[in-house]
Amino acid sequence: MVERGGEVGYTWSVDVDEAADRLYGMVPEEFTSARDALAKEAKAAGDAALAKRIKALHKPTVVAWAVNRTARERSEELGRLLDLGRRLRDAWRAQDADALAEAGRERTPLIARLVRSVRETAEEAGRPLAPAADLEIEQTLDAAVVDEDAAEQVRLGRLTRPLGYSGFTPAPIVRTAPEPAARKKPGRREAEQERHTAEREQHTAEREQHTAEREQHSAERERRIKELEGALAEAERAALEAERGRADWEAERAEAARERERRTARVETLNAKLAKAKDKLNAAEHRLEVARREETNAERAARSGCTRVDEARAALDEARSGHE
Repeated sequence: MVERGGEVGYTWSVDVDEAADRLYGMVPEEFTSARDALAKEAKAAGDAALAKRIKALHKPTVVAWAVNRTARERSEELGRLLDLGRRLRDAWRAQDADALAEAGRERTPLIARLVRSVRETAEEAGRPLAPAADLEIEQTLDAAVVDEDAAEQVRLGRLTRPLGYSGFTPAPIVRTAPEPAARKKPGRREAEQERHTAEREQHTAEREQHTAEREQHSAERERRIKELEGALAEAERAALEAERGRADWEAERAEAARERERRTARVETLNAKLAKAKDKLNAAEHRLEVARREETNAERAARSGCTRVDEARAALDEARSGHE
């Protein structure tokens, strides 16, 4: 990831896509520490913008991680589902009823097999999924079939949470039989049947209208939920950035406190050495003062001794002269 070149320093060799590929292939418990380590290395290499983008990558849920891992380890199996989704969307755009019906028949069993594959992939990694995870996996795979953007997210294997789809799902086209060219005038019984048929068709139309209204309401509710989820995600990102900033300054404060403790200990050591040096200086000054005093006394004693010697020599000379 980072190459050290002696005195040259750091050379960063990972972009955000490669970092994301590595991170979203890890189990969720390892994600945060690995992401922060990559961001730290990018920052040390002098790429603060890349470090910020890596830090912004979100930890996946367990289900999202399992789908991501399946996209990496069973890409061929997932590819069949994504190919089915492409054929289904093409058939819907072309209004090809036969192709839609065929894709619809393949869809359910293929998704069921992939749900089992996601479970098996998670178990092989030592992280078996809860029974309730099947619904989230199925919704994610179904979204990949219907929606092209969802298919690309699943294919890349970088999901942070399960996907869902709230739009209209492509379904086979119902073709109605043409009206006969001419009809006989209905009798009383036929008229009664036609009346009942008309009433049933009216009730059916009303139910379909109510269903459409419910679907519209549901779609609006899902849109609102997505908006709120987006706002929540943005708030969580902002809170995470603030927390990271706080953590950075907390680390800076702790380092400054440790530096102050080191400097304080050094000053105390130097003060102790200075106190000892002052004591030795005072002792040397006292010794010098005593030596000077004793030197003065010795000089006086020496002069006094010289005087006595001179006096004794003079008295001896005088005594010798009188004897002669």
